Amino acid sequence: MADSMSNLAAAFAGESQANRRYLAFAKKAEEEGYPLVARRFRVAAASETVHAMEHLKTMGGVKSTSENLQGSMSGENYEHETMYPEFIETAQSEGNEDARFAFYAANEAEKFHEKMFAEAFADLNKVPDKKFYVCQVCGMTYEDGTPDACVVCAAPKSKIIEVL
Repeated sequence: MADSMSNLAAAFAGESQANRRYLAFAKKAEEEGYPLVARRFRVAAASETVHAMEHLKTMGGVKSTSENLQGSMSGENYEHETMYPEFIETAQSEGNEDARFAFYAANEAEKFHEKMFAEAFADLNKVPDKKFYVCQVCGMTYEDGTPDACVVCAAPKSKIIEVL
């Protein structure tokens, strides 16, 4: 059983990464004028999502909403309090500005994510109805409106889209 659980965890990670990779490839294919290739990447990404979700469910990784929120808050807190600050420091010491900025941008969004989950966890029956937006350049997250430019990467407002 332990081997199966380890294999499920590895398969979940692999399928999850394949989904994100294929979506990145689809975006690039669209930018280069290959919409039919992009569609194939999106189809594969959708399939990989089904696989990943089934593996996660089989591992017992999907619990009650309350438990899922608690786990998510903990994960987001770890990312912005420990993981990304360490990654930022390493990138700075190596002089890798691209990596430093990528980690910084993610770190800023993770702070918002923890707050967003905490608000929902506070009272599952009274979660405020808000609109949420994500910068398509750096991933910064906003609620109930967007700035004229992203506060993290300065992308124009047109790059900050509503997530339904």
